[in-house]
Amino acid sequence: MTTTEIKDEIKKVLDQVPEDALSDVLGFLKELQHQPAENIRITNHLKQILAEDKELLEKLAQ
Repeated sequence: MTTTEIKDEIKKVLDQVPEDALSDVLGFLKELQHQPAENIRITNHLKQILAEDKELLEKLAQ
């Protein structure tokens, strides 16, 4: 997907987001714009690991 296509898709999704959540989305995007690309990549990898190992993490928590 090109950058333009991604932005268009984001706009479409934003049109469907409940009004009371829009300020949260805006805050999230503003935080992202100040983050180095490496931090965003690391966060995405961590999120993926946590999602893939959810069952294991739940067992360990017990």
